[in-house]
Amino acid sequence: MTDRHAAARAAFEAALAATASGTKATSTPTFTAGSEATTEPTAEPTSRAPSEPGARTRRPKAWQPIPGDPDSDASSRDAEPDHHDFARQIVLRQLAMSPKSRKQLRDKLRQRNCPDDVAEAVLDRMTEVGLVDDEAYAGMLVRSQQAGRGLAKRALARELRTKGVDDETAKATLDAIDPHAERDQAERLVAKRLRSMHGLDATVQTRRLAGMLARKGYPADLSMSVIREALAQAAEHQRD
Repeated sequence: MTDRHAAARAAFEAALAATASGTKATSTPTFTAGSEATTEPTAEPTSRAPSEPGARTRRPKAWQPIPGDPDSDASSRDAEPDHHDFARQIVLRQLAMSPKSRKQLRDKLRQRNCPDDVAEAVLDRMTEVGLVDDEAYAGMLVRSQQAGRGLAKRALARELRTKGVDDETAKATLDAIDPHAERDQAERLVAKRLRSMHGLDATVQTRRLAGMLARKGYPADLSMSVIREALAQAAEHQRD
């Protein structure tokens, strides 16, 4: 055996001995052409536990579940969204803010990209339980507009149409208005406005009062009758 072979064998045996004794660093023979074998220490690869099938990936310690995050609830990751429940929540929130007609609610659902068939099914159910009632809504709207703004039938019909109440429901609601109550309302409006027009010419007063009543939807014949009567009774227009 040559010296070269002896040196290589000695290096190989030294490496085996180091491995058997549990030493991390081992020597492996390195051969250079025309020279004796030399040894270089090499680091033993750190062993890693094999990952078990189905093992969950650990979250960072700072991780906290986010409310509503699908990843925080494994049971909801594959769940399909309930379009009917989504539509119901929209309708209930809208009604909680203020009364609304069926058309207003339908328009809101369309704005939220709710399918038409789902919207109609939800609105039908809401109508069955009395949460959506265009007749009740129309009656409430008429009463509030009469009391708050003194509107007459023509203006009330325009308001109902704007809110999406159908013509049949609107007509039934407007037909229930007492004509005498409408004249009384016009008289109160004229009396109130006249107090702020003291000293003006009767022609100017008539023109302004007629314009006010017209904007509120009162018929021209009723308006002029109420205005003439009010001016005739006004102290500033009484003859000495």
